[in-house]
Amino acid sequence: MVLVTIARWLALTAFACFVATVSAFNNDRSDNLAVYWGQDSGGNQQRLSFYCDDDTIDAIPIAFLYVFFGKGGAPMIDLANTCSLGGGSTFRGTNLADCSFLASDIRTCQSKGKIVTISLGGATGKVGFSSDAQAQGFAQQIWDMFLGGGGCSSPFSEAPRANNCEMPSITDSNMRPFGNAVLDGVDLDIESGSAAHYAAFVNRLRSLSRGASKRYYITAAPQCPFPDEAVGAALNGAPFDAVYVQFYNNFCESSSPSQFNFATWDNWARKTSPNPNVKVYIGAPAADYAAGDGFVDINTLSRIAKDAQRKYSTFGGVMLWDASVARKNNRFDRAIKQALVNGQPPRPVGPAPAPVTHNPTPAATHAPGPAAPPAPHTATTPRAPQTTSTLLHEPTIRRPAPARVMPQSVIHPNLNSRFFKKNINN
Repeated sequence: MVLVTIARWLALTAFACFVATVSAFNNDRSDNLAVYWGQDSGGNQQRLSFYCDDDTIDAIPIAFLYVFFGKGGAPMIDLANTCSLGGGSTFRGTNLADCSFLASDIRTCQSKGKIVTISLGGATGKVGFSSDAQAQGFAQQIWDMFLGGGGCSSPFSEAPRANNCEMPSITDSNMRPFGNAVLDGVDLDIESGSAAHYAAFVNRLRSLSRGASKRYYITAAPQCPFPDEAVGAALNGAPFDAVYVQFYNNFCESSSPSQFNFATWDNWARKTSPNPNVKVYIGAPAADYAAGDGFVDINTLSRIAKDAQRKYSTFGGVMLWDASVARKNNRFDRAIKQALVNGQPPRPVGPAPAPVTHNPTPAATHAPGPAAPPAPHTATTPRAPQTTSTLLHEPTIRRPAPARVMPQSVIHPNLNSRFFKKNINN
């Protein structure tokens, strides 16, 4: 009886240790999977934490923060059927949606070893800077709203520790769209506006994060024609951790083997990038309807990815657009992840990292309304589009002639998102 009791205790202890460990994200690996979430391209988008229920996805860029300077000088975010302007409360004097109910989802994903970042831009984004100074000021806003800041006056900010509090910030009142969750970095999916001054933005973020208590990642999603006309200058002028190259909707897409140009991006990563350890991902649509051109089936994508994994030290993994599409298409995400990890060294496990949180003061900054935003609509109850003053029409897909670069205005990367069909008030 004593032996049975001891055996049961040991089994329970072993199980507890197992659930308390997690394969933490490692940017140096070649089998990572990044999957965008937020635009509901496949329909029936679930809460963020739903997509963190297994070890498939490693990095989740939240799409999109699509307006840099909106009402009150604040940015705007739109997460389709989950959180957007008109779908809940906003911060007073702005059109910035309060998505703080997603804080627990973000922390859940982080506790499972995944990184969660905020993606800036999108195909119809209203983005760009007029000067380096404006870009640096916006970096301070992003730091305070989503990362380790919270305003120089916040006792929870990491900025005083790093002596980076010299710039005034719109967010000294703890205006944090995801509440006390601290994201893991920023992704630049810039496809409109001027290409200037993004290096100043990235370098300022690097300066702000220096000395912080956690690592912050900066990624970009350039289109495959090299150099990318929107972020090419930034990629050469500031250190990025990874590039999620869109090998679709262009002549150099993965469905055109003779023009597929991963080798060009590998050469840039090894010889030109300010970060010699930058990783290059193969970006792919997760179904044929998720892009205008360039979808390849799972067997073809697996072969292409495994070939790049063998040939190129800069290969970091695969990026998919997007989470809802991948789930709908027979778990396309899980299939490509299995192909990536096959034959690779196992991921080390350790104690699950405790997500960093902020504790902003109660929301005196919010517009009148419910104390908390409504829960997001489920797959069976899609929210009707909101009607405001400025209509963003869904862009028309233009297919390239051979050897011609697809214009940057071509939609990235989904055709069905409610984001591009809604009326949005800036």
